[in-house]
Parts: sequence; C-alpha cells; structure tokens
Amino acid sequence: MPPIPPPRESGTTQTTDVPLYWCAYGPKPAPRLLVLHGGPGAHHDYLLPQMLRLAEQRDVLFYDQRGGGRSKSDSRVPVTWQTQVEDLDRVIGEFGLDRLTLVGYSWGGLLAILYAIEGAEGRVAHNPSRLLLIDPAPVSRALRQQFETEFARRQSDPAIAQLRDELTASGLRERDVDAYRQRAFELSVAGYFFDPRRAVDLTPFRVVGRVQQSVWDSLGGFDLTAPGRLDSVSVPTLIVHGREDPIPLASSEAAARAMGAELVVLDACGHVPYVEQPDALFAAVEGFL
Repeated sequence: MPPIPPPRESGTTQTTDVPLYWCAYGPKPAPRLLVLHGGPGAHHDYLLPQMLRLAEQRDVLFYDQRGGGRSKSDSRVPVTWQTQVEDLDRVIGEFGLDRLTLVGYSWGGLLAILYAIEGAEGRVAHNPSRLLLIDPAPVSRALRQQFETEFARRQSDPAIAQLRDELTASGLRERDVDAYRQRAFELSVAGYFFDPRRAVDLTPFRVVGRVQQSVWDSLGGFDLTAPGRLDSVSVPTLIVHGREDPIPLASSEAAARAMGAELVVLDACGHVPYVEQPDALFAAVEGFL
C-alpha cells in the first residue's frame, strides 16, 4: 500500500464548540467535496490513501469528527448524533461550501442522511446539493441489529478464530510489537471484507468506544424509513453498496427507494469498496459526479 501523502493544507475549525482537525487535498480552485468518515468515534485517515482518487481533479476536504482522531476531547459530555449534525453544519459554513456535494462512508453516510433530513426540515443553516453514500450504516435499529449479528458470525468463523489463535501463539508480540498490532488489527476487521486477506490494505484506525456508544444510544430505536424521514430528502443521490457487506443490502435498497436515489451494487465486495473494488467504485462515482 502506498504511503499517505501530506495534505495540501490543514488546521482546526474556529466555529465549532470544540476545535476539529481538518485537512484538504487536491487542486485549488476546483469542484469541492466534503468527505465524512465512518465510526462514529473514528477518524479520516483510514479512508486514505485510496479515497484520494477523489482529489485528482477536485478540492477534497476531510475532518475528524468530534471525539475521534485529532478531534479527541477530554470532555465527558456525551457526543450525540445531533452534536455531529451541528458540527457538520458549522464546518460547511466555515468553509463556505455552497452547492455542496457531501460524501459519506459507513457511519459518515448515515450522518450525511441525517444532515440532509435536518436540511429538508429547515433545522440546519445549509443543505447539500448532492449526496454520495458509500456503504452507509443501517437506516434503522432493526437493520443495525442484523448487521451486528452478521458481523459477529463472520468474526467467529473457525478460520478467523484459528488465525487469532496462531497469532497469540506466534510470539510475534514479543519479537515485533508493531507487526503484531498490524496483524491483530487486520483480524479485528476481517469480517467487513468479502476477501479477508484484503484487510492488509486498509490503513489501521482506532474507534473511541464511549463516543461510538453515545452516538448510537442517542439514536434510540431509530427508523429512517418511516414517513417524513428519508422520503423528505430530494437531492440527487448515489448509493454504492458492496453485495457482501455485513450491513444488509436491504438497508441501502430501502434508502434508495425512499430517496429516489441511484443504487449501484458491487459484486465480490464487502464494506470497504475503496480497498476491494476501487475501480468499480470510482467508475460509479465519476459517472455521478
């Protein structure tokens, strides 16, 4: 995997309640994209370097959402989905992102949807003009439970369990702690992939558990398929979903129906299409953008 190049520029936000780290890639001036990473409680780095294909001809902005990465906080005030939506609204305003194309991956896809719903109801200051959703997180609590069950099943697969046992017995932790951590990370995310061997090509990341938990708790028994939610969003939308993603394809199908969105399903692909099927992913993306 090639190294992650340094950003064109970076800094911290000035208008959010707590400073949020941001970085920009690509030429300037150029069409602008704002990319939302997954999690919640993670950071943007694990989208790189592969997602920088978006920045070959565009000005692409990433930021670490509150509570994760370089936007960590010692505050024990729970981070909620409303917190994340408000932060996003302020980031958009601070950077003057008019006619915004919002790109969301995994949890970032659900955050983009929540933001668009709030925009349709006039509860935020801005409204995206287009949405690009890549393997978005489940759009209801019931679908999220299906994902959790399927991911747990995959992680308990005897082949993966054997690899974990072999790693524990290998002595690698004592010989090379960095190599041990890399291998342990790969096995911890294997269930997200159609081909678990491809986990080696995913930049390692960490999730702040309390942030992840507080955001999901704040959503309660959510169901965005209910009338007045997803169906209130009318902006042009592309949803891309790996057929072998542990997140049920039914979730993206339901979102596409309600939003009148285009849905592209990638074969031989799990939850990380920018690693497993980058050419197919970016062909769909370029056709939309």
